[in-house]
Amino acid sequence: MDAHPPAIFVGDALGLDFLNSIATPIDTPFDWIQDGEGYLNWLEQARLAPDEVLQDMRARALPGELDRVADQARSLREWFRDFTRRHKGRPLTVEALAELAPLNALLERDERFSRIVPPSTGPGPFELQAERRWRTPDSLLLPVGAALAELVCSEDFSQVKACEGPACTLLFADHTRGHARRWCSMAICGNRAKQAAHRHRLKAHAH
Repeated sequence: MDAHPPAIFVGDALGLDFLNSIATPIDTPFDWIQDGEGYLNWLEQARLAPDEVLQDMRARALPGELDRVADQARSLREWFRDFTRRHKGRPLTVEALAELAPLNALLERDERFSRIVPPSTGPGPFELQAERRWRTPDSLLLPVGAALAELVCSEDFSQVKACEGPACTLLFADHTRGHARRWCSMAICGNRAKQAAHRHRLKAHAH
């Protein structure tokens, strides 16, 4: 469909994965939400909107409309990144609620409902399925707002961390035992740190 690399999902919380939708996976910064199509692709990879909804939005959006939604998504991302960076590493307090007014304003626009459907798995004749009305392209911001709200209400912000990689900008929730996680990924920054430490030891031994 396009040349976007796969999005990065290492945050262990969808709200943090949204912040990580701009990153430097190798050497060059890349923004997965640089335009409307990029935002739809990111939502698809994050499984935050059904495929049929995304296809419908592609088909009926006016020229430039999805790009404007992507602009709003980037603004939301950078506003919430600032909130997260100021509060990470310690528990959130009730005083932070006033700062979350823009997020509450977004959540108030949501049109979620439940309906009774046949069960996908398990016993019983029915199950309750959560649904959302997707009236306009702007509604594509709503699942992201819900993910950010879930992050604020469910995660211990004292364990929200920034990767220790020198050039890395990725954030994650440390769910490890002992809360000893330091890297976005051992395969990326963790491995780079091991290689750098190995080179340092060889250099020190040579001297």
